Amino acid sequence: MESMELTATEARVWEAYARGRTVDLRPTDGAAADSGAQWGPERTVRAEVLRALLLDGPHQAGGTPLLRLTGARISGRLDLQYAEVAAPVHLWACYFDEELDLYGAQLRQLYLGRSVLPGLHAIALRVDGSLRMSGCRVRGPVRLGGARISGPVFLDGAELGEEGVRLTEPVLALNRVTVDGDLQADGGFTAHGLVRLTGAVVAGNITFDDAVLSSPGRTALQASNLSGGTDLSAMRLTAYGLINLRSARIPGRIDLSYARLSNPGGMALRASSLTVGELWFREAAPIEGSVSLRRSQLDLLYIVPETWPEQVHFDGLTYSMLHPHEPAERRLPVLDRDFDGYVPYSYEQIAAAYRRIGDDAAARTVLLAKHRRHRTTLAWYAKAWGYLQDFIVGYGFRPGRAALWFLSLLLVGSVTYAAHHPHALKPDEAPDFDPVFYTLDLLLPIVGFGQEQAYAAQGAYQSLSYALIVMGWILATTIAAGVTRAISRQ
Repeated sequence: MESMELTATEARVWEAYARGRTVDLRPTDGAAADSGAQWGPERTVRAEVLRALLLDGPHQAGGTPLLRLTGARISGRLDLQYAEVAAPVHLWACYFDEELDLYGAQLRQLYLGRSVLPGLHAIALRVDGSLRMSGCRVRGPVRLGGARISGPVFLDGAELGEEGVRLTEPVLALNRVTVDGDLQADGGFTAHGLVRLTGAVVAGNITFDDAVLSSPGRTALQASNLSGGTDLSAMRLTAYGLINLRSARIPGRIDLSYARLSNPGGMALRASSLTVGELWFREAAPIEGSVSLRRSQLDLLYIVPETWPEQVHFDGLTYSMLHPHEPAERRLPVLDRDFDGYVPYSYEQIAAAYRRIGDDAAARTVLLAKHRRHRTTLAWYAKAWGYLQDFIVGYGFRPGRAALWFLSLLLVGSVTYAAHHPHALKPDEAPDFDPVFYTLDLLLPIVGFGQEQAYAAQGAYQSLSYALIVMGWILATTIAAGVTRAISRQ
């Protein structure tokens, strides 16, 4: 450093580095860095001095070099492109005049908590430990695409971007990043613009609890092909704009309990081809904007009917359990909102979920609704046959109706023919007439008791016998169709 004259403040930092001591330039503990542009020379350290210190700083026997600088104004551009920095870097509550450039750098540890920066350029950054930006205020983009962080990443309480200012790039770019620990963006984390996690791999938990993602009319979170190690927790998340989780893979739970998703006139949640253990919307606000869960695979889906928006996309959605338990009549109207119209698989999924918990009555209600919905897509003659099946036996899901119809027809025929016996075709050979079994002979297409062959009604009573034969065939056909459906569901 012979060619560079140090200020008194810089000399303190230089001397403390070799011993790993902290230099705190704040007049009082806890003072924010927002007013850093007004700080004078007594709190200013040139970026070129820090660069020289980190790349070729002094070492002291028995000491561990460590940059611990708090409450400083970093003037100029701290350029550490492709640098290999062996000492941990702790720049706490500092104010940066210019963007911090860590493109392709290799660091041991990086702490920028509560600092104020115009931007962070750290594409392909390598950090052997943790990256902490807790409480940071970054007005411009944070570029961490392709970074490799061997520990956790802390963004809790950070605020990225500026309200009302739309950047042409993400305010936080973590695309294709690899994090060997947790990713924490909770505790009041706020992003005014796009947060990109496309293709990111996070070994631990991903947390957006109490976060605010604001990108109205655009994408707020782009996390397609995200791979998480355990859970993605976004409890009490507020999102203005699209949340895109297409093809994400989370083995545990995605928790959107108490969250508010809002993108009116567009899609609020795109989670098509999502693979996740559990998806929770417990006590979440009604979603503003459409939701797509096409081809997604879930073990458990927790949502009440009121949370679903006016338009959904469910084609190919597969789940094992549906909670909380609700009457089928409350779940069914949601299926009418499917953008693709009649999607039979959606009905099968809800019915299967009810059967798994032993609610067979609800499952039958769902499947009956499925056939009624399908009937609306048929030609007139098929609709007519459908209406007949529905009226008589409820498409086979209301077998009690068939019994009631049969007993009613049996009663009508038995009473009528008891009062007006048909004449015997061969009086000498005919068995004794029995009005009940004669009516059964007419109603049952295959089973015979010998009465119909021995006796023949005349006039209006003959017309009744024809009507009973026709009704018997209709009952038999509709019952057979219902039995076939019941067997096919086993």
